[in-house]
Amino acid sequence: MDSHSGPYLNHKALCSPLGAARLCQLALGCAVIAMVTHTAGYSGSHGVFCMAAWCFCFAMSVLVFFLDATRLYSYLPVSWDNLTVTCAAFATLMYVTASVVYPLFFVQSECPYAGCDVRNFRIAVTVCSILGTLAYGAEVALCRARPGQIVTGYMATVSGLLKVVQGFIACIIFGALANRSQYSQYAGTIYCVVVYAFCFALTALVIIMTVCKRTKAVCCMPFDRFVVVCTLLEVLLYLSASVVWPVFCFDTKYGSPWRPSSCPQGKCPWDSKVVVAVFSFVNFGLYLADLIYSQRIRFVSSHRPSNSRA
Repeated sequence: MDSHSGPYLNHKALCSPLGAARLCQLALGCAVIAMVTHTAGYSGSHGVFCMAAWCFCFAMSVLVFFLDATRLYSYLPVSWDNLTVTCAAFATLMYVTASVVYPLFFVQSECPYAGCDVRNFRIAVTVCSILGTLAYGAEVALCRARPGQIVTGYMATVSGLLKVVQGFIACIIFGALANRSQYSQYAGTIYCVVVYAFCFALTALVIIMTVCKRTKAVCCMPFDRFVVVCTLLEVLLYLSASVVWPVFCFDTKYGSPWRPSSCPQGKCPWDSKVVVAVFSFVNFGLYLADLIYSQRIRFVSSHRPSNSRA
């Protein structure tokens, strides 16, 4: 159905598996925010991150649901299907992180000084956050392109979803770099930071181009070939950074292979260096998997008005 004809409200935004998943996202997100602000509480940088993640995802879900239910998305100069699956994938990663960080720092087996009610509410927040992760993951699963299906939405493919994960992992790396990583000590570690920033920018560019429907041709080559070229370049760059960073951080000539005993917990540069090294290997593996999978798909640019999957 043309989004400009028929009923003004999209009943499928409610009466469909995708609509049900989005309603669950709204209900669970509202429950989490209400319980945290009412009794569970949050404090410190970890608590602020979790609360910011839940609030951001809730606001994003409200906007997506409203635009889908009113069909106003058809007036936006974006690919609606690509935008929604990208938002759902990003929200899934945010909820996964918050579902791990919040109980790790705020949930204890014994009752805190504020009483057992606080502990119980924090457990409930964790449970709702995990269920919210499943709700966002369900939307990704419902929107994901199936094998043999003609690909008109790149972000719905495994390669497109991997792009979101790669960008999220890069953000974790940047956070570790900013947390006393001492990356400016050596030219080799500075090179690695440049690699991380360049690959993140390239990945973000591909996502933005896809969402904004700029997929006709790039640099006189088809979009799918452009993505493969970018991914190959990112694989090579991350391979070099995954080798250079550990050498300049953990070799005895430049650093320490073991955690210094005098290093304070939570404020140790060595810990940040380990986080960067681990997630560098993780992102290298993701880019490699992306490169392998991208050989199996052919992206078909669609210039028809984007219809919601709901």
